[in-house]
Amino acid sequence: MRINRLIILSGIAGLSLLFDACKVPSSMVPRDENKSVPTGFKDTRDTTNSGTMKWREFFTDPNLVQLIDTALHHNQELNIIMQEINVARNEVRARKGEYLPFIDLQGGVAVEKAARYTRNGAVDATTEIEPGKEIPDPLPDILVAANMSWQVDIWKKLRNARKSAMYRYLGSTEGKNFMVTQLIAEIATSYYELMALDNQLEILKKNIEIQQNALEIVKQEKQAAKVTELAVRRFEAEVLKNQSRLYYISQMITVTENRINFLVGRFPQSVPRSSSMFTELLPATVFAGIPPNLLQNRPDIRQAELELMSSKLDVSIAKANFYPSLNISAAIGLQAFNASYLVTRPESMLYSVGAGLAAPLINRNAIKAMYYSANARQIQAVYNYERTILNAYIEVSNQLSNISNLEQSYYLRSMQVQALTQSIDISTRLFKSARADYMEVLLTQRDALESKFELIETKKQQMNAMVNIYQALGGGWN
Repeated sequence: MRINRLIILSGIAGLSLLFDACKVPSSMVPRDENKSVPTGFKDTRDTTNSGTMKWREFFTDPNLVQLIDTALHHNQELNIIMQEINVARNEVRARKGEYLPFIDLQGGVAVEKAARYTRNGAVDATTEIEPGKEIPDPLPDILVAANMSWQVDIWKKLRNARKSAMYRYLGSTEGKNFMVTQLIAEIATSYYELMALDNQLEILKKNIEIQQNALEIVKQEKQAAKVTELAVRRFEAEVLKNQSRLYYISQMITVTENRINFLVGRFPQSVPRSSSMFTELLPATVFAGIPPNLLQNRPDIRQAELELMSSKLDVSIAKANFYPSLNISAAIGLQAFNASYLVTRPESMLYSVGAGLAAPLINRNAIKAMYYSANARQIQAVYNYERTILNAYIEVSNQLSNISNLEQSYYLRSMQVQALTQSIDISTRLFKSARADYMEVLLTQRDALESKFELIETKKQQMNAMVNIYQALGGGWN
């Protein structure tokens, strides 16, 4: 009676210990992290999103299209990311195999010589396999067997690990798409910068020619004693300054060409472009759509969302470590000291079946640390998701404002260039008739040159804004 009571008490104590072992710390994930996205951008409520356009439809310059197409095949950084995607895909395959039974084939041959005056030696010496036949000495051992082990996924720990790896794989795919968007935008921006530099170089050459003509006029005026040597030297200095500037712009053209060549994945060479048409380029019409479109189209937002889903599963995996695990093992095979016995003697067969249930009981600090770390990473993923959405919204908002302001700025700068270009001829005529001094001519030419440079710079900014809004809307990867 007392023994039965002890057994019952021991069972109750064991169940209570198992219950304590399965206790899980409370979750640290905040519950109020979901925040609403604005229903529209400032000054626009259209639902059409230009980011859904394919890059071949958005960019129409054949030279630019050729550069982008080459980069998508040969850019080294993009190819590195493609291999990272393969690594993530293999991780999914590995996780999938973990919750399936493992079966191994085992075969071996060994020889054992037991000492005579030991338990094994004494047993071998006195054991007969058949009447008159003793166990051979030394004793061969031949084994052919199949072993099976299986961790039963009671708490979906292994299946959640596979799903988590799948979400990370999909996230790496979205990371590749985001890289494609950035690559296309960087090539297009550098291409327009190269065209702008070509135009600035051409403007500078024409301006130097005008200034050299003005220098000759000043020299003639000096010979006629209408101006001093100071005027000649000032005009000479201006010509030399702009001639020096030619080399600076030429170097910038080389650097920009090589930046494009690097992005395309090739050694330095000339980049084909149609720079003569640069000032006539008109930015493509861009439709921002509504902010929820960004959630569907921007690869970085989708990547952050997938990482959030993966981190949530990681918490479930860490929580499952507190629960008991069930392992099943089995083996079947043949073992004998004589190879012929493996097929002629049924007694050579061996088999085993076993199951074990284990749960952490004492010193669970490592498991708790893993669980708390998984919770912390999930909170990080929540904040990262919110930050990515906020950043995307602000990028689109900024570029929409930029496009509008640059349109007005380009119009006013073009009027400024027109006025200053006319003033060059006026100041030159006035100088010849002694109604204006040489400084007025010099400053007018300088202002006209800078205004033309600024006009080209504004056109470049317009084209870059078009590229940036296309990128901000999540375009280019599809």
